This record gives sequence, structure tokens and C-alpha cells, in this order.
Amino acid sequence: MKAVILHSGIESCASADEQDVLVQVQAVTAALRALGHEALAFPFSLDLAATGDRLRRSGCDFVFNLVETCGGQGRLIHLAPALLDALGIPYTGAGTEATFLSSNKLAAKRILRVNRLRTPAWASLTDSSLRGPFPAGARFIVKSVWEHASVGLEEGSVVSPRSLEGLRDEIRGRLGALGGSGYAERYVDGREFNLSVLGGSRGPEVLPPAEIEFVGYGGDRLRIVGYRAKWDETAYEYHHTPRRFDFGPQDRALLRRLKRTALRCWDLFGLRGYARVDYRVDRDGTPWILEINSNPCLSPDSGFTAATLQAGLRYEEVIGRIIEDTFRTC
Repeated sequence: MKAVILHSGIESCASADEQDVLVQVQAVTAALRALGHEALAFPFSLDLAATGDRLRRSGCDFVFNLVETCGGQGRLIHLAPALLDALGIPYTGAGTEATFLSSNKLAAKRILRVNRLRTPAWASLTDSSLRGPFPAGARFIVKSVWEHASVGLEEGSVVSPRSLEGLRDEIRGRLGALGGSGYAERYVDGREFNLSVLGGSRGPEVLPPAEIEFVGYGGDRLRIVGYRAKWDETAYEYHHTPRRFDFGPQDRALLRRLKRTALRCWDLFGLRGYARVDYRVDRDGTPWILEINSNPCLSPDSGFTAATLQAGLRYEEVIGRIIEDTFRTC
């Protein structure tokens, strides 16, 4: 079959997290060709008419969707699948609605809460899930509503305001670094887990769970996977937050619970192809869902790819299963 790899448009001055999509394009192109597909790649443009015309002229059988931002903005990520739906072209990964609802972290948290899945209490500039008196002195972490890849996330993102209005002031003060919209959620002090899910002709499979370790983190260093931990190769955090896949018998019940919840999230959000659910587990052993990641990073060194390797899957097999899930659900 003929495939178009549609990806985010990248400026020469783009940040490391944005440029990473080009690494994904290269890896996916090689995998598609190894699977016998004809593959070409081009960037998604906010000129939807021009992008649509180029897609039609390509004569492609399907699109491998690697669009993470549009015009550098995560809030527009759903435009790519929406255009493909309008054109009637099959594409990999989450559909338009699932992309929008999972990428908007506040919308995702509301869905989780309504369905009685634990997610940390939150506040934005316009609403709050906090009940009762404000927990003065409690720790909150300020995040972007739309941007992923830990954009704008650092140690200073964890704050301890004395009031709801004080918390909202903290959000307002960080909007520039958060892509223009932010919220704050209760900081969960504990372990961090990533549960990757891969689709295919036989339905979704939860891959081996990964835990992020915070090696050498003393009491004065907050345990968060911020931007520096993911993208700054010169940073302490980058070299001291490895992931591990080996667990003892004492974690079996917890891991089963995390896997069940990951599959429930897959069904609840109508995900397809591949996804990742991020958790924190508090000191009492209670899991809290932080984010639902539809279409997570597919770079060879990504967390999702590491989980597939732990499952004994070659990269080409993973790409093949993502494509299978596209046509299984069309």
C-alpha cells in the first residue's frame, strides 16, 4: 500500500521536543518500507485546503499520523485527524474526538472523574474540583492544558499557595511557558509509572509496565519528570530518571490494577493504534491517573518503544500492528 507520513511542520529554531518528530518520521519511514509499503512524508499545514489537495494528489491508501502540533500549538492537534476524516482517508492512531479529549488534559480529567477513575484534584482559572476549605500549604503542580512532552514543567512548577486565588495567580504567572493555558493539580508524592497499550488485529494489549526511578534524588529535590529530564542531555535530571521494567512479587497486585485501568482508559476514550497512560502511586499505594497520551512518541529511544522491546516486539512489528488497528476499526 501507499502511505503518507503526515507530521508536524518544524521550524529550524524549533525546540528539542518539537524536532523529535523528525526522528519519528525517519524511523516510521524505514519501518513502512521494510513492511513493503511505499512511503513518503510531508508536513501538515494550517492551510487545510492546500494540505487536503496534496493528500488527494498523493493517491495514498492511508496516512500514518505523526502530527503533534499545528503551527507550533498543541491545542490544534485534532485538526489533522479532522481533515483526514473529511477526506475519507484512513489514518493511524486516535480519531478526532479521542485526540481532542485526551490532549486537553482538563477535559480528560473531567471524563476520568465522572467515570470514577482517580485523578488528582485540580483547579484552573475558571473552575475547580477542590471541595471544602482550600488546603492551605498543600502542594500543587502547575501544568499546560494542551502541551505535552513536559513543556513548561520544572521544579518551580510545584507550588504551595495559601488560597485558591493564590493558586490561580501561580497559573497566570506561568501561562507564557505553558502555551497560553494552564491548570494546577494536587502533587502526588510517590512512584511514577507509564503503561503503554498497543492495538492490532486482536485488540489492545497492555505492554510491560515501566516505572521511572529518581536516582540520587535527596529530600531537597522534587521527584518530577520535567522538561529537562526528557530533553536536556546536559541536565542532572536527564541522567538520573531511568525507567525500569523489573518488579518483585510485592508489586504484582499494583501492576494488575494499573493494567486494568489502562485498558479501561483505552475503551473510555475510544483510543486506537497505540497509547500510554501515566500514573503516580501515592505512599498508600493508591494509583492516580495523570494523563492519557494518545499517539505517544514513536522515536526508537522513547518510553513506548522501550515497552515494545520488553514485550519482544521488533519496531517493524509495532508499526504493522498500529496499521492493522487502523483498518480493523475503520
